[in-house]
Amino acid sequence: MVTRKKQASDAIIAAARRERALRETTYRERALKLFPHVCARCGRELSGKRLRELTVHHKDHNHDHNPPDGSNWELLCIYCHDNEHARDQVAEWYSGEGPAQAERPAALDSPFANLSDLLKGKP
Repeated sequence: MVTRKKQASDAIIAAARRERALRETTYRERALKLFPHVCARCGRELSGKRLRELTVHHKDHNHDHNPPDGSNWELLCIYCHDNEHARDQVAEWYSGEGPAQAERPAALDSPFANLSDLLKGKP
């Protein structure tokens, strides 16, 4: 009975070690080993439980491009990472790559587009 428990615990430990090794080979774990735990945009230093707020941003936006030296990565806090991707979406809208004009969010419309008509009293 003791040997069965020992075998079961050995199997659990072996599985945990395999899982840890697999996690460490992911680009996030590699990036966390390569770079200081500081957001590359705002400079916020994250450690302990807050380390999970640090994300890996692919500079060329290609998640399949993961060179071992980390040259395509930068660590960003979740707030700066969201901001980075939001900026890209806005740039797509302005370049015309986004959806049709009717689907554009109002925030991208010019607030003074009809100013002359409004000043003349035209609806």
